[in-house]
Amino acid sequence: MKKLLALLLFVACAAGIAWYALPLWPATIPAGGLNVSVRQGSSLARLANDLQRQEVAPAFVVQTVARIRGSARKLRAGEYLFEAPQTVADILSAIEAGNARQLAVTVVEGSRLRDVYSLLSAAPEQPGVATFAAGTLPLRSALREALASDAISAGVASTAPVDSLLEGYFFPDTYFVAPGSSASALLRLMHKRMREELARAWEQRSPDTPLKTPYEALILASIIEKETGREADRPLVGSVFVNRLRIGMRLQTDPTVIYGLGEKFDGNLRKVDLQTDTAYNTYTRNGLPPTPISLPGRASLRAAVAPPATDFLYFVARGDGSSEFSRNLAEHNRAVAKYQLGR
Repeated sequence: MKKLLALLLFVACAAGIAWYALPLWPATIPAGGLNVSVRQGSSLARLANDLQRQEVAPAFVVQTVARIRGSARKLRAGEYLFEAPQTVADILSAIEAGNARQLAVTVVEGSRLRDVYSLLSAAPEQPGVATFAAGTLPLRSALREALASDAISAGVASTAPVDSLLEGYFFPDTYFVAPGSSASALLRLMHKRMREELARAWEQRSPDTPLKTPYEALILASIIEKETGREADRPLVGSVFVNRLRIGMRLQTDPTVIYGLGEKFDGNLRKVDLQTDTAYNTYTRNGLPPTPISLPGRASLRAAVAPPATDFLYFVARGDGSSEFSRNLAEHNRAVAKYQLGR
């Protein structure tokens, strides 16, 4: 009994020592300083593994100290620079407080221009620290004029709404910006990134693609982006649309109809909406819509220009985030009955 009590006392003492000692664990800071990037929504495990990979501290120490401090859910996105000797607790404290050298701005794949503007004009996450300097978010019309000489969409009718003319121009990603920087400068950087990503994808296009220009590739990629959030399905979705374009079959894709409805869309797509002709209704019109409908990511760009060779012409959502692909209407109707109607 005495031995058991002694053991329990030893374990309790060891735990107590660890509780107080682990936060003082010295972090190994490289001679040139330590850069730590925390993306929006990043987990504690990811941060711990990143610090271990950079040989700053073991992952289990970082995770344990974070739990002791209660900071597991308090990590603020940003890019952090550590130069002076630090403890693991010091690093976590700085990330909790949001003392970033740069702030993270995440533009999600499939966003629209209006979403980007809402994001850039939103209140800062860190009280008292403005993400962007006041007055640096340009009007859409001014942005269109500024990018006119560097346009992706050469030849697109200038009578189209400004948002549509700019739709798809900006690459969705996580960007790190200094507090109080220019929103206009970030938009230009996002546009530059999209031009680069689109050019890279276009160089890798299939020799027999029915797409005639990089802008057409951008339009198709924006549709693929909205049709599925499952990366494994994007190439197959791309193959369906490319196959339809090759044979002159209408794309018949709901996201383009929704985009064409604009503010009229209330979250419920009705049969009458599919039958009402607009420039973006791919049920009533042949070919691609006039402009992109979202900001596509790298995977969707690739799926648009170089999808796998298939004979699929249809797909339907299975209800679990994935899609069922079919070669003909009879197969498609069976898939609809199974996955949509539960027959």
